[in-house]
Amino acid sequence: MNPNQVKRALGESVVIEAIQSMTGAESIAPDHMGRGRMPSRGYIPKAMVLQGDLHRQVEALLYQQAALLDNKAWGEWAEMFSQDGVYWMPSTPDQTDWRREPSIFAEDRLLMEVRMGRLQHPNAWSQAAQWGTNHMVSNIVVEAATDSTLEVYSRFHMLELRRDNVRHFAGSYRHSLVKQGATWRIKLQRVDMVNAQAAYDYVIQAWV
Repeated sequence: MNPNQVKRALGESVVIEAIQSMTGAESIAPDHMGRGRMPSRGYIPKAMVLQGDLHRQVEALLYQQAALLDNKAWGEWAEMFSQDGVYWMPSTPDQTDWRREPSIFAEDRLLMEVRMGRLQHPNAWSQAAQWGTNHMVSNIVVEAATDSTLEVYSRFHMLELRRDNVRHFAGSYRHSLVKQGATWRIKLQRVDMVNAQAAYDYVIQAWV
């Protein structure tokens, strides 16, 4: 049917016009913010000048943590936390309290043990596939320091390979460290992922 025949068939009051539809970025208004929120400005660390080898100690701790995670030495990794230590991955960068707001991870030492038990159980079929991770940690900044506490900021990138599938997780760490004897331990590890709101084919199995 030609356009005139279609118009007559549908009724004289119906007008059909060909318009060029916008796609991709063109279809989003300039003031579109997504999810109904203003975009976060993020977190800007404030470095302090350190004396002695304290910065090297902090670097060594973060590099050791990355190595333990990549080698699935989760028991040794959990021992890096104080007894009241918490691993926290907020769902948005605006979150301020891991106790009162939904998070991706919010685990104390007990919940870490529960997760380790599930990951290492012989019937955990999700772990049967060959998989591994590789962590890179950089931009390490000590923001505050006393004789027994440290506040540390750093950036990370983690590659995860599971069979033939590769996923990338990236963002920032914020560590609150406490000194116990001669050892620095993690009282709070905050993990802010750039892609925290991304859609994943399967859930995050272990700590990022």
